[in-house]
Amino acid sequence: MTGSAIWHPFTQHGLCEPIPLVTHAEGALLHTADGRTVIDAVSSWWVTTHGHCHPRIMAAVAEQAQKLDQLIFAGWTHEPAEAVAAGLTAIMPPELTRVFFSDSGSTSVEVALKMALGYWHARGEARHRIVVMEHSYHGDTIGAMSVGARGVFNRPYEPLLFDVGRIPFPAAGREHDTLDALEALCREGQTAALIVEPLILGAGGMLVYGRETLKAMREICAAHGVLFIADEVMTGWGRTGTLLACEQAGIVPDILCLSKGLTGGSLPLAVTMATEPIFEAHWSTDRARMFFHSSSYTANPIACAAAAANLAIWREEPVMECVTDLAARQSAWLEKLGRFCHFENPRTLGTIAALDLRTLESGGYMDSLAPELMAFFRERDVLLRPLGNTVYVMPPYCITDDQLDDVWNAIGEAVISF
Repeated sequence: MTGSAIWHPFTQHGLCEPIPLVTHAEGALLHTADGRTVIDAVSSWWVTTHGHCHPRIMAAVAEQAQKLDQLIFAGWTHEPAEAVAAGLTAIMPPELTRVFFSDSGSTSVEVALKMALGYWHARGEARHRIVVMEHSYHGDTIGAMSVGARGVFNRPYEPLLFDVGRIPFPAAGREHDTLDALEALCREGQTAALIVEPLILGAGGMLVYGRETLKAMREICAAHGVLFIADEVMTGWGRTGTLLACEQAGIVPDILCLSKGLTGGSLPLAVTMATEPIFEAHWSTDRARMFFHSSSYTANPIACAAAAANLAIWREEPVMECVTDLAARQSAWLEKLGRFCHFENPRTLGTIAALDLRTLESGGYMDSLAPELMAFFRERDVLLRPLGNTVYVMPPYCITDDQLDDVWNAIGEAVISF
C-alpha cells in the first residue's frame, strides 16, 4: 500500500478509486489540482448552503481569528457565542429557549439523547427507552448509531449499541402502521423520547414521508408525555423548502438538533436547542445534577463567528427566495426525466431531488451500482455521491441554471447508460 497516509471516511481504500485533490472553491464550484472545475451537487455532504467561501462568512472568520481563537466554555463565554444564541432564539420557534453548543451533527444527537434521559432521571421517572424510525440515520458516534438503522453501517460495533424501540417507516399506505406502533410503545410507559428525521430520511435513501404523519407522531408523543427530538441536522436551514422541516407540519419539538448549514457549511459547529422544562429539570443548587457534557472545542469562537454571519445572511438577504427558486428548478428537471423508464420513485422535497435507478440487485446503500455511478459523474466533473442505486441532488442555493443543467444532463446520461 502506497500513497497518502490519510484514512478517508466512507472510503474502501482497497478499491484504489481516485481521490481528487481540491485546491480551492467558490460558489457551487470546486477546483482541483489537475485543473478541473467540478460542480458540487451535494453541497459537500449537505453542509454548504449559500456557496463555498461566502464573502460575509469568510470575512467574519478572518476578523474573529485575529481576536479570540479558542476559549474554555465551561463557566466562560464570548461574544460570538452570545450572538449565535440570540440569533437562534430569534429565528427558531419561541418554545426552544435554550442553546447547547457542540461540534457536529452526531454530537448534537448525543447531547439530545442525554438531555432526554437526564430530564426523566431528574424527575425520578424510570423512562429509558428511545424510539426510532426504520431506515433512520443520526450519525456515527455510539449513541447516534444506536438510534439509527442497524446494518452495514454499524454491524461491527453491535456490542456497543443500546437497545431501542423501532417503528416502521411511514411509506405511502403504511402510515397507520407507523402511528399504531408508536402509540403502542408510548403506552408502555417506559418511552423517554422519539427521535426522527422530519419529512425525509437522508442516508437511509432520501425517503420522503408526509407532513400529516409527522404531525400525528408529535401529537402521540405529546399525549403520552414522550419527548419529541427532531434531528434537523440535514433538513434544517432551508433544505426542505422551509427554515425547518418541522414548520411544514406545524409542530415544535422538545429538542432540536442543528448543524451542517449552521455555519453556512464553512466550519464544524452544532447546537442542540431545548425547551425550558428540559433546562429546568437540570437546574439545581446541587452540582451533581448539572448536565454533564462538553468537548474541548465547545462553541469555538471562530466557528461561532461563522454561524453569526450565517444568521445575518438569513436575516438580511433573500435566502428563502433562492430556496424556492432552486426547488422549482429541481422539480422541473425531474419532470423532464420522467419520460425515461430506467428509473423509479422520482421525488423532491424543497431543494432536494432524488430518483432510484433500476438495478438487478435489491438496491440499498451497498448496491454495486454506486461506485460505478460515482466514477461516471466524476468523469463528467460533477460531484454526486449516490446512496446505492439512489441518485440525489442537493446543491448549494447559489448554483446557476447552467451548472444545474450540467448536473441533471449527467444524470440523464447515466439513466440511459446504466
